[in-house]
Amino acid sequence: MSTIQATPSKIDFKRLFFLFLGMFLFTVVYYAPPWPDAVDPMGKTFVLSTEGKAAIALFLLAGTWWVFEVLPIGITGLTIGVVQALFFIRPASAAFKDFMDPSVLFIFGSLVIGMVFTKVGITKRMAYKMLSIVGERTSMIYLGCFVVTALLTHVMAHTAVAATMYPLLLSIYALYGEGDRPTKFGKGLFIGMAFIAGAGSIITLLGAARGIVALGFYNEITGNEITFFELTYYMAPVGWLMVFMLWGLIMVLFKPEKSSIVGLREKARQLSREMGPITRNEIISGSIILSVIVFLSLQSFIPVLAQFNKAAVLLVSTVLFFILKILDIKDLEDIPWNIVLLFSGAMSMGFCLWQTGAAEWLAINWLSFFQNAHWFVFILAMAFFVMVMTNFIMNVAAIAISMPVALVVAPYLGMAPEVVVFACLITAGMPFLLLVGAAPNAIAYNSKQFTSGEFFAAGIPASILLMALVALAVLLIWPLLGMPVLAQ
Repeated sequence: MSTIQATPSKIDFKRLFFLFLGMFLFTVVYYAPPWPDAVDPMGKTFVLSTEGKAAIALFLLAGTWWVFEVLPIGITGLTIGVVQALFFIRPASAAFKDFMDPSVLFIFGSLVIGMVFTKVGITKRMAYKMLSIVGERTSMIYLGCFVVTALLTHVMAHTAVAATMYPLLLSIYALYGEGDRPTKFGKGLFIGMAFIAGAGSIITLLGAARGIVALGFYNEITGNEITFFELTYYMAPVGWLMVFMLWGLIMVLFKPEKSSIVGLREKARQLSREMGPITRNEIISGSIILSVIVFLSLQSFIPVLAQFNKAAVLLVSTVLFFILKILDIKDLEDIPWNIVLLFSGAMSMGFCLWQTGAAEWLAINWLSFFQNAHWFVFILAMAFFVMVMTNFIMNVAAIAISMPVALVVAPYLGMAPEVVVFACLITAGMPFLLLVGAAPNAIAYNSKQFTSGEFFAAGIPASILLMALVALAVLLIWPLLGMPVLAQ
């Protein structure tokens, strides 16, 4: 009688190391003695509460687990709510309420739109049309996808753009000939899309909500106003320069295995012909999605429309898709809940840092350290802080905690307040390090072409490029365009 020997499972020591490292960092900070108060440039004192210090501890735990992916990223997101409740950082009702924040539901609705684009065939038509134009060279396919992504962010939120581009990129990658297997081309295509969505979104106020918030602070503190077109005038050269710099970086980091896909153009044309005429479902779906995009875009110009919540407007499309039977229960079950939980946890983490005062304490400590520095050093330090924080918390919150402090310090260093606003907006729009930094990052991750660690590794040189671009904008681009950098 033969006996079946159980094969012992291999222990992943690397995973265990980072799992316990996150827990160790949390424990050390959580049980550390009270930390010193932060003092702003006006002499006001900010005490770091016990809950605030605990929020920073959780911040370190979540960051470690997310970067090294010791758990599914959605489960790390769930852990954020659990730890807040069990360690009394915030009440459970507050910690878990953020999991259904309107921003999370906006991302859910965006994912549904991407699913519809794929199911009815709109993305394949778009992909085949694009490929027949850009040709067979993989470098040009990269560029074509990135330019389309950037252009779309001028008129719609970058989350919706990512949801639109994601199935399009899946269709393009299917023609690469490697199945679902991760490749350099696949990594570059999806990571590049996420990066470019951020770069393009800084150019107009339609790309993201952060611009409206920043201009609101500017108006409140200085009494001056920056118009829609003035923002675009100063941001367009910077945003588009970053798009092409990122294209070059992606070509270096993820140079495709194939320089060209022979016969791709003709194949794309043939597949396009085989799809036949546009179907009823394509027309209905396209009309619903276009109507939502137009409504959301007009909210920036028509005050009456601005009072409608963006998430609620977007979710009208989700409801209609099911009413019209374009989607069914199986599609609902196929939603990437890992991504939804990831962003739910990110929202909870952001509000936790904000409401406990930890984020403000961090901002004041950091910026006050540079309050006597040269004005150029201060601007870069401020932009760097916003860049780091926007990878962990909502970019709107990163701006809200740092810009008031920076605008108070600016006059003492002889800086014009405009340069403070625009420098903040550049880095707030481009969280290149963590998946939780922006919805396009998480949507791109759903492709399974890269790990969170690979995304982080690619984000380091991208973030260095970003800081170099801020320096170039402050010293050269904006002065040439007529922006006052130093106070008169």
